[in-house]
Amino acid sequence: MKIAIIGAGNMGLSFSKSFLKYDLIKPENLHLITRNSDKLPRISEAFPSSQISLFKDVRELDADLIILAVKPQDFQLVADSFQFSLQEGQMILSIMAGITIEKIQKALHHQLVVRAMPNSPTLLGMGITGYTSAEGIPFGKLIIIERLLNSTGRSVYLENEELLDGVTALSGSGPAYFYYIVDAMIQAGIEMGIEENLSKLFVKQTMLGAYHLINNSEKNLGELIQDVASKGGTTEAALKTFEENKFKEILKKGILNAEKRAQELNG
Repeated sequence: MKIAIIGAGNMGLSFSKSFLKYDLIKPENLHLITRNSDKLPRISEAFPSSQISLFKDVRELDADLIILAVKPQDFQLVADSFQFSLQEGQMILSIMAGITIEKIQKALHHQLVVRAMPNSPTLLGMGITGYTSAEGIPFGKLIIIERLLNSTGRSVYLENEELLDGVTALSGSGPAYFYYIVDAMIQAGIEMGIEENLSKLFVKQTMLGAYHLINNSEKNLGELIQDVASKGGTTEAALKTFEENKFKEILKKGILNAEKRAQELNG
């Protein structure tokens, strides 16, 4: 199988590394395409056996699967700048937020489009990707794409494409919400007199342990909270402050606004 990735940024390169790590593609069958000439030396060093090109120099594309990993705001410009024709059997896999299958089909005059939304932990092979597809794509080709996506973590097929904007807001953007909360906790530790590196250690290990408890406990989230929040205790004092300031509602509103922005990106 030959794969071309248009947009060799963090996500495009993390996909490439996962495909090669699990021997899903041979290095010589990988074609990385960037619009930024400054990136060429670094990409060539990381992928010495693969083909590396500037987008403006690509006149034909010999690939079974073409992954669109450009910023959604740049998609129309990229589509208008194609100097090659897509072949009938070539598959398109988009990992752009917000851009619908229909818009991609119209812009590229090509029907075989799969749309996916990964998140940044794909860099460690611990991501999760929601994906959906245009009608008429053979089941066998979807299985191949699922295998590729699973090399970066886990994948979930969605029948309803409209849900993908919600996935974008929930898991695509989700890591940033955790980083934001972790940073607030670390800063609180510093304000209480705990040295910064020690505060980071306490918070990161707390997050790691809490994650494993969620995954391994038979209790629901409410029960897990109550296990920590004894009546009249320190945790209850913190949770009461969160409730009084509508922290949960603010967080939910932010996620819903992220979904709205994903919908706006389609234009």
